Amino acid sequence: MTTIQAPAAVVMIRPHNFQSNPETRFDNAFQTPDTATNVAQRALEEFDTATSCLRKAGVQVHVFDDFGERETPDSVFPNNWFSTHTGGHVALYPMHVENRRRERRTDVIDMLKQDYRVSDVVDYSGLEQDGLALEGTGAMVLDHIGRIAYVARSDRANPIILERFCTHFNYEPLCFDATDQQGRAIYHTNVLMGIGTEFALICLDMIKDLDRRRTILDRLSESGRTVIDLSAEQIASFAGNAIELTGNKRVLALSARALDALRPDQISIIERTAIPLPLNIPTIETAGGSVRCMIAGIHLTRRPKRTAA
Repeated sequence: MTTIQAPAAVVMIRPHNFQSNPETRFDNAFQTPDTATNVAQRALEEFDTATSCLRKAGVQVHVFDDFGERETPDSVFPNNWFSTHTGGHVALYPMHVENRRRERRTDVIDMLKQDYRVSDVVDYSGLEQDGLALEGTGAMVLDHIGRIAYVARSDRANPIILERFCTHFNYEPLCFDATDQQGRAIYHTNVLMGIGTEFALICLDMIKDLDRRRTILDRLSESGRTVIDLSAEQIASFAGNAIELTGNKRVLALSARALDALRPDQISIIERTAIPLPLNIPTIETAGGSVRCMIAGIHLTRRPKRTAA
């Protein structure tokens, strides 16, 4: 049941001091102001309910607490600063704004080394000093089966680092320009599209270059996947920000808002091979990310548990 595309274990960061990040508002059109009281407490409750739902579905969730000492308002979105890959490879990424650079933490990497087979850690984070960023599996949507990195061009997806990543990790970069209905560049590719084992979610209308749009559609279709074409309105409800995981059965983790935005025919395509798993996170979504952003998949081989002599 487990596939290369759908990891059975994930890392999630529990936010004790959640807030919408003031440093990212200038280019994240998905952020919305939340003036209600108890925002941090509501986000914490949403997070705990979400991790409970994932565990009940059979997904292994490694939770790390962030108590807010380092002023990391976006720490609930760890998929941007690291990724893991089959063969024991881990990548660390440079982040676009200064306060997101503080999200990287050694205890997460230490856990991966202890519990999983890690052969190397490739660290691109030093390129932040040159003003360059590649924000992990937010900037890149990775087809782990076809070895393609789909990337919407933005300040968070530097082409120089992308080329290095693709060379190191054996992916083919497929870049494109994407804009929302107001003509604003899409800040992270993973709000525009998500790739499962047997299907792909994407808003083709946001890719204005028709030749590039056709190329992307062809590449997704050539992989044997059914392409679920989303509308701009569905993207605004985070319908593209989903991740396929392996639990007791294969599931598609997405927000409750995202699932509500999908049409019955689109849901039926997903349900052929995965069970939709809606997580209710309206407060967390005000920060401009959704379920996919909250989950860093572990594509590593677990070490056998040591037994006492």
